[in-house]
Amino acid sequence: MTDRVYLTTPLYYVNAEPHLGHTYTTVVVDTLARYHRSCGRDVFFMTGTDEHGDKIAAAAHASDTTPRTYADRISAIFRSTWDTCGITYDHFIRTTDDYHVALVQEILERVHAAGDIYFGDYGGNYCVGCERFYAERELVDGKCPDHETETEWIKEENYFFKMSSYQDRLIGHLEKHPDMIRPAGYKNEVLGLLREPLEDLCISRPKSRLAWGIELPFDENYVTYVWFDALINYLSGLYHLKGEQGPDYWAGAQHFIAKDILKPHAVFWPTMLMAAGYPVYHHLNVHGYWNMGESKMSKSLGNVIRPLEMKERFGLDSFRYFLLREMAFGMDSSFTEDAFIARFNADLSNGLGNLASRVLAMQKKYFAGRVQSAEGLTEALDAELEAAFVTAETEMKEHMDNLAIHVALEAVWKALNACDKYIVETAPFKLWKEESQRPRVGAILHVLCDALRHTARLIDPFMPETAERLRNMLSVHPEPLSLAAPAWGGVFVPGHQLADPESLFPRLDVGD
Repeated sequence: MTDRVYLTTPLYYVNAEPHLGHTYTTVVVDTLARYHRSCGRDVFFMTGTDEHGDKIAAAAHASDTTPRTYADRISAIFRSTWDTCGITYDHFIRTTDDYHVALVQEILERVHAAGDIYFGDYGGNYCVGCERFYAERELVDGKCPDHETETEWIKEENYFFKMSSYQDRLIGHLEKHPDMIRPAGYKNEVLGLLREPLEDLCISRPKSRLAWGIELPFDENYVTYVWFDALINYLSGLYHLKGEQGPDYWAGAQHFIAKDILKPHAVFWPTMLMAAGYPVYHHLNVHGYWNMGESKMSKSLGNVIRPLEMKERFGLDSFRYFLLREMAFGMDSSFTEDAFIARFNADLSNGLGNLASRVLAMQKKYFAGRVQSAEGLTEALDAELEAAFVTAETEMKEHMDNLAIHVALEAVWKALNACDKYIVETAPFKLWKEESQRPRVGAILHVLCDALRHTARLIDPFMPETAERLRNMLSVHPEPLSLAAPAWGGVFVPGHQLADPESLFPRLDVGD
């Protein structure tokens, strides 16, 4: 892992407002950005909006407004949504930004001058929803495989990128870097695509059909195909903000996408980079779909889950936790309110919330919220609990670096289960009845407060608001993952005053 990490979401297309699919990708990248920062790495996290193309022009026309006005409105909704959700992006890019337009035209000029762009005519199956041509073999029952709609046959003169001439080089790069596309199943899918001859890529649209786009620098009668435009954002935003440091961040570039845009990112983009003289990105990380029942969640099906509505009803951290814990990165997953409530009650209310309430309530009841001496923490049970948290941190970091985010959370919750076991086995509520055992009760609660402190460290990337609430109740400061955790008993001096406990996750009932 390099010291500099560049993390990107895809640019979200402004034909729809933010929903669960957008939110999952953004929350994953935000969690990883927080994790890497806490581990002491220099992170640049970028998100933004993709604003050109057929669908935007059509949506603007339907709204009786201009494409720019329409894009301004939806882009602002995305940005305000991520801000309200506490997403810690470093830069929000729009493909209408001047510096992005300039780099797109510069790269087009460079690739054209090198002879890798030519003019020709083409007829093909065009999906307006995808804004791309499909080869006959890619269709499913004659329909777009993603939108399940009939394609339109379009024949016109356009400019083409000689993508086919980079096919062998791309295959060689994938073989040399077998973990470039993660999980491995998606790399195999791309290699399967590359077993067939790669066609050249149509990279323009005539202004007579579509005027809303970046004009080709070598032909004013055409605009740039939206994918050749949008993918370049990963360079334009980075170099605009980081300048000469850009190549250092690019060496650690990690793109995060849903599987529906695998081909543009795994085939179009690396061949574009090769043609333009840039190194290929470090990793392409691909996740599955969120389904409602048997259907992919989408605006067209009317089955979307909106992040601000979930935040308002259940709290942002519980929503983050469900998304990160329920989906194995790379696989599909299903969202139902019943599943959300079941996970909330089992893991958050009965798990973390109940543990914090029990420990802090005993601390307040027995010692007026003042932490007691840690002397006497020599029993095997004490050492076992400390070891459980050491193991949890080691496993959590290993799983995070391998994108097994749901397993990373599992590792933390194993440590919380060890706390429950420790309480049962030490039985402080029983020992309190014997006055001679009260110092031991103080020591037991001391180690449990330390366990909550370590819990706050470990969950901070996943559930930042909850981590902050825990720290506030414990009256401690944030502790990054880059530092070895202070020894058990080394933070809470005798007499350390805790704040009054509060309920973290009140139990939910179906219908709440």
